[in-house]
Amino acid sequence: MIDGVIDGVVDDVNDDVNEDWMHGKSWSPEAIDTKVPSVARMYDFLLGGDDNYQSDRDACEQLLKQVPSSRVLAVNNRRFLQRVVRTLAEDYGIRQFVDHGSGLPTQNNVHQIAQAVDPDSRVVYVDNDPIVLAHGRALLEENDRTAVIQADMRDTDGILGHEETTRLVDFGRPVAALFVSVLHCIPDEDDPAGLVRRVAERLAPGSFLVVCQLVSDRPEIRRFVTDFMAEATGGHWGRVREEHEVTEFFHGLQILEPGLVEVSTWRPDTELAPVQQTDEWIEWGGVGRLV
Repeated sequence: MIDGVIDGVVDDVNDDVNEDWMHGKSWSPEAIDTKVPSVARMYDFLLGGDDNYQSDRDACEQLLKQVPSSRVLAVNNRRFLQRVVRTLAEDYGIRQFVDHGSGLPTQNNVHQIAQAVDPDSRVVYVDNDPIVLAHGRALLEENDRTAVIQADMRDTDGILGHEETTRLVDFGRPVAALFVSVLHCIPDEDDPAGLVRRVAERLAPGSFLVVCQLVSDRPEIRRFVTDFMAEATGGHWGRVREEHEVTEFFHGLQILEPGLVEVSTWRPDTELAPVQQTDEWIEWGGVGRLV
């Protein structure tokens, strides 16, 4: 049953676009080590995509053996992102989005949802994976209201001051800054809560911050996943946290109803039931507004 659900979340990209991706201006085979799994490509695999390498698939299979709910978690997380963007665009009039750690394009991406509400909506995707950059730019070549930039998520000045960001985003108006399923990639020593705070300080009143991250109340799961992902990705990982720690990301923000929750329960679709989630680990988060 889960395979059928994933088919509804991910759309295979056609051969012509794949060919364009492979000849993207900023991509070259030397730019990546395909033997080292990437979080973005592992996520793509868990969603049923095909933009991943054998190392990514092997790592996911090992993860699924120990934590079988990982695939379900990825689906629920993707649906959360889509619901949040639609809600902010339709109900709160947000027309500018900066998606930190956006990952590989799938189906119903942020710009597609936002621009379905208002074609003039502006979206900046940010990721540090060169393949994400090439794939995204190929897909968005004719969309001048959307950009993909390669940057380290911790480089707030570099992201918000990037020429593509300043071309598209007016920081004098409300913006939605998205940190969806990415802050667990940031280790404590790099102060992920401080990262979110620095972005919030640059946004206008009425802006929103969207945050969710992997959590578990089972110490053995937190320890296993943290150690496994750190080793698999060559150290490009933070840690699985506890629910109460996610509250730190929303300091000083007005949290929208229903508060901080398991993401499949955040304003769920009336026509699409959430995929059943186990208690091994979950994505926990919500939406905060600057007032």
